[in-house]
Amino acid sequence: MAVCAVCQKEAIHGNKLSITRSHISKRSPRTWKPNLRTVKAIVNGQTKTIHVCAKCLKNGKVKRAV
Repeated sequence: MAVCAVCQKEAIHGNKLSITRSHISKRSPRTWKPNLRTVKAIVNGQTKTIHVCAKCLKNGKVKRAV
């Protein structure tokens, strides 16, 4: 499973509740996955392909290769 190379964000697991929430005992498992992007970035002076979440890209935590 892919993980963000900057913030170590990964998939989390929990329960999906029913739409009405009136019968709260109706639960089913689900997974929330991070919004990962595969980008070419400069890591330790070299160009590498890494998985980075969209939030880290937006905040400028990654120096993209030209």
